[in-house]
Amino acid sequence: MTVHNLYLFDRNGVCLHYSEWHRKKQAGIPKEEEYKLMYGMLFSIRSFVSKMSPLDMYAESEEMPRKDGFLAFQTSRYKLHYYETPTGIKVVMNTDLGVGPIRDVLHHIYSALYVELVVKNPLCPLGQTVQSELFRSRLDSYVRSLPFFSARAG
Repeated sequence: MTVHNLYLFDRNGVCLHYSEWHRKKQAGIPKEEEYKLMYGMLFSIRSFVSKMSPLDMYAESEEMPRKDGFLAFQTSRYKLHYYETPTGIKVVMNTDLGVGPIRDVLHHIYSALYVELVVKNPLCPLGQTVQSELFRSRLDSYVRSLPFFSARAG
């Protein structure tokens, strides 16, 4: 099992961070174009899921707590895992098919790494590509420490 790559988007579709580990095939287009395609696909899938759901996906009450809609999808080659925060930050990780639900991993990347090392850092301007080397190195260390990350993949 392994991790292929990770995207971090803001609510407006700006790619705040991108990392890759065991990505075997490149898209063949510029990275900026890839980011736009990925965000557009996520936006469309999320919209489709919320429209097709038999329940109100975003109800906010005690009787009907907020439900998570789109969490993941898979193809014959990879699995895309999705986590969206209440502020609209989207964390997307592509893994191989053997990886189960990793919502807790994506939440940790957001709360313990992004919030602590970027949002709370006055030297990191929000809404722009993350330039923090500390964030990049801690993210890399965390992903490499995951039980489903294989150093032999790729």
